[in-house]
Amino acid sequence: MVLIVEILHVILAISLIVAILLHSGKGTGLSSAFGGALPSTFSGTGIIEKNLNRITVTLAVAFGMTSIVLYYVSQRGGL
Repeated sequence: MVLIVEILHVILAISLIVAILLHSGKGTGLSSAFGGALPSTFSGTGIIEKNLNRITVTLAVAFGMTSIVLYYVSQRGGL
């Protein structure tokens, strides 16, 4: 059980790093290569950028949850 959570934690960490690097900063970023030319909505961000934000937040929440689970497992000595 712990091994599964640890593997999931590593996958989430790598995915979170990739998702953060795909965000565009001031100017252009890696996300512009995957659809930066799409028209923007009224809020100023494109549809792809909004979806990337949602994916990043979801990955961050899942990473935080696995961190908490691993912390409690380490305090109790395993599941």
